Amino acid sequence: MLTTKITTLNLQYNVINCKAINYLLLVTLFLCLSFNSLAVTSISDLKSQQKHEILYNIHAYYVEDLPLQSSFEDQQQFEALFKKLDPYSKFLDENELDALFDSTNGRYTGLGIEVQEHGEHILIISALKNSPAYHAGILQNDVLLAINNQPVANKKISQVASMIQESESSTIHLTIKRENAKAPLDFAITRREINLESVTSSLDDFGIGYIAINSFTNYTVHDLSRQLAKLKANNGGALTGLVLDLRDNPGGTLQSAVAVSDLFLQSGTIVSTKGRFYDANQHFTANEGDVLNGSPIVVLINENSASAAEILAAALKDNDRATLVGSKSFGKGSVQSLIPLGNGDTALKLTTAKYFSPSGKSIDGVGVAPDVAINQSVLPQIDKVAIIKTEQGKSDQPWLGNNPTDQQLLKAKQLLSMK
Repeated sequence: MLTTKITTLNLQYNVINCKAINYLLLVTLFLCLSFNSLAVTSISDLKSQQKHEILYNIHAYYVEDLPLQSSFEDQQQFEALFKKLDPYSKFLDENELDALFDSTNGRYTGLGIEVQEHGEHILIISALKNSPAYHAGILQNDVLLAINNQPVANKKISQVASMIQESESSTIHLTIKRENAKAPLDFAITRREINLESVTSSLDDFGIGYIAINSFTNYTVHDLSRQLAKLKANNGGALTGLVLDLRDNPGGTLQSAVAVSDLFLQSGTIVSTKGRFYDANQHFTANEGDVLNGSPIVVLINENSASAAEILAAALKDNDRATLVGSKSFGKGSVQSLIPLGNGDTALKLTTAKYFSPSGKSIDGVGVAPDVAINQSVLPQIDKVAIIKTEQGKSDQPWLGNNPTDQQLLKAKQLLSMK
């Protein structure tokens, strides 16, 4: 995301106080869709003591037992070490660390766009609702060409972030390439603090609720509980079914994914993690009690559903609690830990474990497969007719939002109407 936190990152995020050898499992998942490697520009000015501290932490906690040299006084050798690590491990400077904490609390300062490296281009995945970019008219699949008239082709996301953060003006000029537009489009967008809605909801005439979880913050389980209570009140009783939309959800906190899963499960494993050091090995199970009392659930996923979203989807699928509809998810199944460095102004975000679904499968690089695979561009006509009939001729249901032809959502409604 091009805010102070550039992309949507999605990690499990254990805070480790190494000096006290005290493991505070402040498990906050911070998923990364687009960092390709540790940004060497962030570590170029590190002093020898800091390098040795980083080296110690990698040797002690990294998920793989890498053969490491005992000294990395040479900058090239030190940067070569980082290239051996996975794409989700990263040195965080003070600004990046502050941005990470803001993200887990659902706050961002910036433009409000989620981006991804796509070849030599920076592709916009989405503009966050109620963000400056959203109100300016930035759309999914727009290609970012320039920032303040400076081209961004072949630049890393971290470099693009710096171009925005270091701008002297709070108004940022973006040049966008849009499909079917004859010429590039120019937008002037003013940075501001964005408070994200992690959960939104609506209700149809037949008692089927729709809830979209946009990210997993420290408050998502509370927001979700309030939205469910509102839906039940508006329905005058229990819901007949629920569509849980996790599409384009990049993740968030691990605690949140576990807590949300627990709302819908009576028992069973939610997720487990495995790593080299003791506290990297965790097993999360559901407590008795289902907030929907067994009403059926359909979960919508796509290729941008990642990390915490995949934990929830896999937990509900493997425990036979929900039917998954859509396309295979992103496949981010590693766990990162946040290790404070020095006086705590900087940190090392390091992959320390892999996580596994209740069935014992790793989804890392594989993703979660839907029970009903459906491309957004294709829906059999017979399905459309069936849905129209169950709607009794109504095609403007509020829970279909701005896209009444959303094929995956229509399929979910059909499945729930048949139960």
